[in-house]
Amino acid sequence: MRTAIVERKTRETEIFVSVDLDGSGEYDVDTGIGFLDHMLEAFSKHSLIDLKVRAEGDLEIDGHHTVEDTGIVIGQAIAKALEGTAGYTRFGAAEIPMDETCTRVALDLSGRPYLIWKVAFKTEKVGEMDTQLFREWFQALSQSAGITLHVETLYGENSHHIVESCYKAFARALRQAIEIDPRRSDDVPSTKGVLG
Repeated sequence: MRTAIVERKTRETEIFVSVDLDGSGEYDVDTGIGFLDHMLEAFSKHSLIDLKVRAEGDLEIDGHHTVEDTGIVIGQAIAKALEGTAGYTRFGAAEIPMDETCTRVALDLSGRPYLIWKVAFKTEKVGEMDTQLFREWFQALSQSAGITLHVETLYGENSHHIVESCYKAFARALRQAIEIDPRRSDDVPSTKGVLG
């Protein structure tokens, strides 16, 4: 079973995450930030990863700590669920349109975290969430999960569409990367024999 539970408590946030990489896209998410919840639900639905998130943070200050720490803990949970397993595809890519917007994501579950973020927003907020925090979420997740992650919005106007296409493209690319390849079910997907 490729599942994991991770909890993290700091003076700024308290986060609980559970994932099942072989789920059906069921989600139960409450971060206190409505638009982040919406994106995490879309991520779960399109990656087919079952996801439960409970986050309490210092939202009276702003959403930064909650957004970043949620990315950290989800990334840790994905890494933990993959730990010691073999046979997964490792690479994934998706290009997802949403109305006038199109975003491309390519990723490698390499164990070597890196983020390329080529996304520009037309507004400073989507709902009550600062658009600059989306990069923080993807950065935190890629670092803690050990994912080389490239996110590029090719074109788009509506900030809601831009960010939603990012999360959906990431979900589909990750779904592809974690899929078990029946031709290499006992094999680590690296010529080195290890990832990282």
